Amino acid sequence: MTTNSDSGVLSYEQYYPVFKAMEEHDLILNLHGEVPPAPPTDQDIAKQNATTVLTAEKSFLPTLLDLHKRFPKLRIILEHCTTAAAIDAVLACGPTVAGTITAHHLYLTIDSWAGDPFNFCKPVAKFPSDRLALMSAATSGNPKFFLGSDSAPHPQSRKLAKKTAAGVFTQPYVMQYVTEVFNRVGRLDRLAGFCAEFGRAFYRVETSAEEGEIVMIRRVVTVKDVIGEPDGVVPFRAGERLEWDVIWK
Repeated sequence: MTTNSDSGVLSYEQYYPVFKAMEEHDLILNLHGEVPPAPPTDQDIAKQNATTVLTAEKSFLPTLLDLHKRFPKLRIILEHCTTAAAIDAVLACGPTVAGTITAHHLYLTIDSWAGDPFNFCKPVAKFPSDRLALMSAATSGNPKFFLGSDSAPHPQSRKLAKKTAAGVFTQPYVMQYVTEVFNRVGRLDRLAGFCAEFGRAFYRVETSAEEGEIVMIRRVVTVKDVIGEPDGVVPFRAGERLEWDVIWK
């Protein structure tokens, strides 16, 4: 399931021939790994098996492990991991399975979006222990984890609507957000791997000398309150001061 989809996939057997063909042609399967929430039955409630926004990702992980077992050569990316369980699941798989981590999930927990629609996204941010697991994986230097921004530029009217659009807008400052986290834990030496190298290697995209580079510098930048008019987009950490800036070369 993902943004603007009518519903999620509940049964994967019908797609096994597709996955087999993808495996044979060395294509990548990108997964928004959540079980679609549904009204719980009394039995679900009694067994504490009800699927909610907080458990939807964890409930999907057995499917990830099963797909990897059935198609061990199929390259799979579990997009925007949000739980310690997701990190453990990716680590439990072979080298053909990787996970992306967003900039905003390195900051947010459940308290960050409860009552703040601009921090509401799916998968939702979880608990402090989950955020710590994401930070540890991102800064570990393990090539199974790399940056996936999942930036969503929903206008203010959509974010403040009765049914809030899910998504956090990070793109204008995504490198600054990530750099602050890596600097905080003393792992700036692993920043390039997470943001630029590991993902390229997994996708098997060769680096070109003509592409240039970006350089992170210590310089205070204030995040804009809103970008665009009249119904602009509010960026993540709007109005806050960041300690890093980007030079594009």
